[in-house]
Amino acid sequence: MIIGLDVGGTHTDIVLVGENGLERKIKVPTNTSALFETVLTGIEKITHNIPPEKISHAVLSTTLTTNAIVQNKLSPAGMIVSAGPGIDPSYFRTDDHYYTVSGSIDHSGREIAPINNAEIEEIGRRLESQKIRHIGVVGKFSPRNPGHELQIEKILAPHFDKIFLGHRISGHLNFPRRIATTYLNASVYPIHKNFFEAVKSSLHQKGLTIPIYILKADGGTMHFDASIDYPGQSVLSGPSASVMGSVAFAPDDCETLVMDVGGTTTDMAVLINQVPLLSPSGIEIGNYKTLIRALHSYSIGIGGDSVVRVEDNTLKVGPERVGPAMAYGGPVPTPTDALFVLGKTHDPAGDRSKSVQGITPIAKQLGMSVEDAAFEIFDLACQDILTAARKMIERINRKPVYTIKEVLTGYQLQPRHVMVLGGPAAHFAEHMEQISEFTVRTVPQWPVANAIGTALSRTTCEVTLFADTQKGIAIAPGESFSQAVKSNFNRKDALEMGYGLLREKALQNGASMEDLDLDVLEDLEFNMVRGFRLTGKNIRIKLQIKPGLIRHYKTITDKIAVMPTCETGV
Repeated sequence: MIIGLDVGGTHTDIVLVGENGLERKIKVPTNTSALFETVLTGIEKITHNIPPEKISHAVLSTTLTTNAIVQNKLSPAGMIVSAGPGIDPSYFRTDDHYYTVSGSIDHSGREIAPINNAEIEEIGRRLESQKIRHIGVVGKFSPRNPGHELQIEKILAPHFDKIFLGHRISGHLNFPRRIATTYLNASVYPIHKNFFEAVKSSLHQKGLTIPIYILKADGGTMHFDASIDYPGQSVLSGPSASVMGSVAFAPDDCETLVMDVGGTTTDMAVLINQVPLLSPSGIEIGNYKTLIRALHSYSIGIGGDSVVRVEDNTLKVGPERVGPAMAYGGPVPTPTDALFVLGKTHDPAGDRSKSVQGITPIAKQLGMSVEDAAFEIFDLACQDILTAARKMIERINRKPVYTIKEVLTGYQLQPRHVMVLGGPAAHFAEHMEQISEFTVRTVPQWPVANAIGTALSRTTCEVTLFADTQKGIAIAPGESFSQAVKSNFNRKDALEMGYGLLREKALQNGASMEDLDLDVLEDLEFNMVRGFRLTGKNIRIKLQIKPGLIRHYKTITDKIAVMPTCETGV
């Protein structure tokens, strides 16, 4: 059996899946200041009376790092950036602890100017005096030669808790995005480390010594221990869980909109014949353009706990959330309160009279009954979500459509099917179908579908390999790999070498041999000519394990699809 655990900002959903389908499901409130207790409570409930040897592994997803970026609650981090001639890296400043330094390497990996050790030591002393404990180091062409980044790390390592090097974070040459990506890894590290330690401690206390994986932004998983060196991979883990929780249940012959209606946001994505779309260049989140590969998703500030108010005689829902619904003791009315007033929600933990109390002033401002005002609130929330979905489709159709399998140049999305998940999914699905052109259905087990998708996702990773036959070397800086090659080394040799590195990396990250679905992302070869004479070849290979579900997922999801779902029975 597999534990799937999805840590959201409001609730933590935990499932136990196995050959019998969904064995157990639990929801517990998320306490971000006491994550250990949150995770331990969920683990204890989901594994009660289950022999530890029956559980094979656990897979986790989380919105904690995503929320920190969006809400601008990042931990301070230092950035040391070297570029040399060309564009000034100061234009890509990330925060107040950003330093540009001397030293540069050119596009071929040749050193142009050395690092100034004294300059680095002085910056280190400044950062220490400012109580900075985590640092990112980025050189413009470090994927071609990481020597300067490694030198800076060696100088500073004794004085700081964690140093992130740009060439290890990404093998891409996009300098501005590599700076932003490295900075985010450094600044979300304390949040992810706290989550990491809470999960490890909770499982240890329960006597569970099982492998643990975390869901990444691209819908694949990586070994939890490895994630501590790449915490940025957990950004948009939550929306990816929504997509993966829908893949197995979506039609295999049409385009499907996926909508996850949460407490704070509604996350949206698109499937083409059960295949998710991909953001190939990297996600944009907050003010940061990154190199973090992710499933294409879009979030809006409308959820069950969004603030409802009247401005200039106009009803508005979201984007703020200041607490739970008034039915659960919150301070302001929300769409969830509207559902209570309309009699659509009968959760005994909620108090309908408090919802009525909260919506009454809004009804008076609008000049209508409390029930009519509640309907207007719920209808507006549904209308706003549908409008945002249509705009998302328009934006996607302006560019080439990338899926996790291929590029569909000129392809135009025209989805007519919607799948909804999240706590209030059943109510939203019914009303959205009535007011739109879409056929709308709920994802089976919609209250915990994110956790199910998390549990069933397979391990993914990627490798970038460079070869320069003139210099006689092949390197994969992200894997700390280098090997001498002969002058007749070619693309076929590079692919074989890359596949070997990818298999090794995937197995180290916890993949099983049966789930190694390998794919070529980039395959380039350039001749190097000097004085009308061919002097060598420059080869670049990029490979990945495709995101997807584990091979035997059908034996689980077929049974889940026919199980009854109870809205409050989690």
